[in-house]
Amino acid sequence: MVEGGVKRAGRWSILAGLLTLFIVLGYLGAGQWGRDSVTPAPLIVPTLSHEAQAGREVFDRLCSACHGANASGSAAGPPLVHRIYGQVHHADAAFTLAARRGVQAHHWRFGDMPPQPSARGDEISLIVRYVRELQRANGIE
Repeated sequence: MVEGGVKRAGRWSILAGLLTLFIVLGYLGAGQWGRDSVTPAPLIVPTLSHEAQAGREVFDRLCSACHGANASGSAAGPPLVHRIYGQVHHADAAFTLAARRGVQAHHWRFGDMPPQPSARGDEISLIVRYVRELQRANGIE
């Protein structure tokens, strides 16, 4: 009798674990990470520092075709003004590495980001400054 009770308890544990997994995956897929949502939210575009304004000009030339105006995303690439790309989750160096080496798709379903060989190191730093100022103005740290 004890053996049967243990088997039933084991099955319930597995079912409870699976249910928890589905709930978590549903939560992540339903907007927490925004995998399918690229509809740009209304953005606050602050008065930019001199460096961020220079970064905006470089961003518009090199990045906006995929990442959208004001880094708000497009059908071709994810928004960078999103908490996934905040400093807590992606340090400044992650942006530099992404531009230099490319990135394998992992947060979004846009495909891999190719390396951007035309982006110089000083330009990447300015782009990061621009994106960070946009993020801060929109409550992303």
